[in-house]
Amino acid sequence: MSDQNPIFIPGPTNIPDRLRLAMQVQTRDHRAPDFVETFAPVLEGTKKVFGTRDGRVITFPASGTGGWEAAVTNTLSPGDKVLVARYGMFSHRWIDLCQRQGLDVQVVDCAWGDGAPADQFESILSADTHHNIKAVLVAHNETATGVKSDIDAVRKAVDAASHPALMFVDCVSSLASMEFRMDEWGVDIAVSGSQKGFMLATGMAILGVSQKALAVMDSAKLPRTFFDFRDMMNANASGGFPYTPPLQLIYGMNESLNMLFEEGLDNVYARHFRLAEGVRRAISAWELSLVATSPELYSDTVSAIYVPDWFDSNALTDHAFNAYGVSFGIGLGQMNGKAFRIGHLGSLTDVMVLSGLATIEMAMADLEYPITLGSGVAAAQDYYRKSQGTALKTAA
Repeated sequence: MSDQNPIFIPGPTNIPDRLRLAMQVQTRDHRAPDFVETFAPVLEGTKKVFGTRDGRVITFPASGTGGWEAAVTNTLSPGDKVLVARYGMFSHRWIDLCQRQGLDVQVVDCAWGDGAPADQFESILSADTHHNIKAVLVAHNETATGVKSDIDAVRKAVDAASHPALMFVDCVSSLASMEFRMDEWGVDIAVSGSQKGFMLATGMAILGVSQKALAVMDSAKLPRTFFDFRDMMNANASGGFPYTPPLQLIYGMNESLNMLFEEGLDNVYARHFRLAEGVRRAISAWELSLVATSPELYSDTVSAIYVPDWFDSNALTDHAFNAYGVSFGIGLGQMNGKAFRIGHLGSLTDVMVLSGLATIEMAMADLEYPITLGSGVAAAQDYYRKSQGTALKTAA
């Protein structure tokens, strides 16, 4: 029975029964003429979620890390210089990937809890008069710290420097949960995955690729085979894959898009804000602090929460799992032992979030945290009641 408990990690997320059933399909011939009838609408529908008209959606059987690798190998050459800020575990891992690919990585180290430093990017790019920097890499939603960066501000910084660098954005834990405007923000490659906002199993890297990024493929010299954009696009043109596709995930993706569009993307984003704000009200009632340093940085998909100095956040998440069968996110990297994370994205409702808040409160009380049992739940309940009432009046 314990598998009925929702999880509160920032991905993989809870899979709705509707999507589980959609993925339970018998083996099909992915080279049959009718496969295109399923696959083509998935590619077209996903463009709406990315917020692009002119970009191409390209998928690979992989996680988001595979999407990172595809982004750099299809557009860059050995020794090319890229600009990246490190402000969490996932921006750090993208840096590591680029270094392993033989790229010249200029790293801007920021405090964990801050976002992408658009002003520093502008200064660095303005000083790069020979345009040696070929790409700027940004994590839209840093999952380790619960920080949302301002991608529009980064685009404006690149433009203010009159720099031609490509802009790549990791939106793995934000796409389909928080608004993303690929075309408006001038994003050249956006990298996401199936296992978070799309509410599916892990196994599909999903990329939005601009025409500008596609135009540099011929000059890019980093090796790629499995992750070759051109091979994938050529096969996709006739509704196929250059190798065996993740068929079950494609069927699941089709149904996921149906669910998102039925709810309405604006409503999806509003729901995630409401869920997140309820969690933030609970954290305040516990008198604990978010890792994110200011409200404009607060993520609507994951909250990273500092524990008091004399507690171990790993002991808390372990206890919540062992005692109550519920998973919360552990602290990653610099946050290890110092912070735990509450994921509030994907298939979640007010009631489900309240159950998670009640569970982590019990775990904190068991470990003698200085909180009042029920305080966070009550704060979230009060917010959900009032905001739900407003939403109902607006709908009426």
